Amino acid sequence: MPVQEETVEKVSIPKWILELIERYQFQRTVYLKEQKKEYELRKEFIDPFFKTLGWDIDNDEGNSDRLKDVVHEDPITIRGQTKSIDYSFRTGGTRVFIVETKKPSINLFENNRASNEAALQLRRYAWNAGLKIGILTNFVLCRKPQ
Repeated sequence: MPVQEETVEKVSIPKWILELIERYQFQRTVYLKEQKKEYELRKEFIDPFFKTLGWDIDNDEGNSDRLKDVVHEDPITIRGQTKSIDYSFRTGGTRVFIVETKKPSINLFENNRASNEAALQLRRYAWNAGLKIGILTNFVLCRKPQ
């Protein structure tokens, strides 16, 4: 059966996301030298990124803990120990996906101990939360389109 050609529509990227990427790229070398902590990355880049996508990161709507769109440091019990998921994204109080962040100096795309541990951590959290979707990010690969 011949492969059919598909037309892919270009999706417009919100201006604010392009500005985030530009700001990150401008300071990239500093961030990659272990000078940017995970918490700073989350507050300066990850939070605004998901806000732009429509998630109520700061609970501006004033929802109860059970109904928040996003729970930061969401506790999860794994083998009798309580761990914290960086971001738990919810609809109607039910987790739909999680996000784990790492500082930019951790190369998530190399086969090394730090990246392997980060990937395993995400898989462990997602599996124990009963989720099929988990995102591991350090914001490094965010680039403006050509």
